[in-house]
Amino acid sequence: MPEMISPDILQATVDGMNLRPGSLAEQMGGQPSLLVFLRHFGCMFCREMVRDLRRISQTLPGFPPVLFFYQGTVEEGQTFFGQYWPEARAVADEPKKFYTALGLRRATFGQMFGIQVWTCRMRALSKGNFIGRAVGDPWIMPGVFLVHGGEVLWCHRFLHQGDHPDWSKIPAMVPAVVH
Repeated sequence: MPEMISPDILQATVDGMNLRPGSLAEQMGGQPSLLVFLRHFGCMFCREMVRDLRRISQTLPGFPPVLFFYQGTVEEGQTFFGQYWPEARAVADEPKKFYTALGLRRATFGQMFGIQVWTCRMRALSKGNFIGRAVGDPWIMPGVFLVHGGEVLWCHRFLHQGDHPDWSKIPAMVPAVVH
C-alpha cells in the first residue's frame, strides 16, 4: 500500500516564499512535486542541495516543480533563498509540523559525524559550499519526497547529513507514476 500524506497536513495552510495563498495541496496543484526538506540554512549540504536543484531543475527536461521546507521564519527564508535561489518556492515550517508529518527525525551521532559525512564535506566544499549559522534544529535530518496529490511516490531517506539522491533520475520516475 502506498504511503499517503494525511489529509489534515495536505489542507494545512502554508506560509513562505513565492507561494500561492492556501494549503499545501494548493501549492502542489494537480501535478507531481518534489518536496525537499532542508536541515538548516547554515548546513553546507543544504546549500549544495539548493544550488544543485536550481541548476538541474532548469536544465533537465521533465524535472518536477520543487517545493522546499525549512525551519525558520519567512524573513529568514527570504534572506537564504535570496542568495541561493530567489525564485524558489519554500514553506516556512518553524514548528516542524510538516517535518514531523513526513517522518523526519533527529540524526544520530553517526549520521552527523560519521566517516561518510567527511567525504561528502569535501564534495560540498569543492562546489563552494561552506558552513553558516544554524537556523532551527541542526540535528534534524533532511528528506526528499516525490508526491502526486496525497500519495508519496518515492522518497529518499538520508543515510547521513551529506547523503544526496541522484537528482538526474527523478524525471524518469515522474511519467511512470502519473496516470
